Amino acid sequence: MKTIQTWLDEYAVCHQNPINKKIHWVCVPLIVWSLLALLWTIPLPLGEALPVPANAAVLVVAVITVYYLSLSWPLAIGVLLLVSAMLWLGLKVSGVLGMPMWLLAVIVFVLAWVGQFIGHHYEGKRPALFEDLRFLLIGPLWCLAHFYNKLGWKY
Repeated sequence: MKTIQTWLDEYAVCHQNPINKKIHWVCVPLIVWSLLALLWTIPLPLGEALPVPANAAVLVVAVITVYYLSLSWPLAIGVLLLVSAMLWLGLKVSGVLGMPMWLLAVIVFVLAWVGQFIGHHYEGKRPALFEDLRFLLIGPLWCLAHFYNKLGWKY
């Protein structure tokens, strides 16, 4: 199994251009939020019987957190905190805008992916996910690892 640093180094190969990096630091979290917001709208059977929300987003976050914990506890905890904040904020924003969360999520998803491809145009390289789909899961860790590095935190 690859280490977290190996994954981050491989991801970084396709993310050297400063413009592409900045676009990714914005668009990757937006894509994460939009996917989770869409999944939030899918209830799970027997969800009403549980004391916490039971929907596809909660299930996916639980599964991905297990994978992230196998790579890096500090990054997994950071992602879990950020995802929780993103979902809470998304619920508030969709209510204020007066549109269903799924519609807001679709709009954000499309715009963020347009941004990603613009970034890769500047990079001159294809997105890493074309080499390995697991890079879809590594992108959020790459963004968070950059933040941890700025703060001098180990991951």
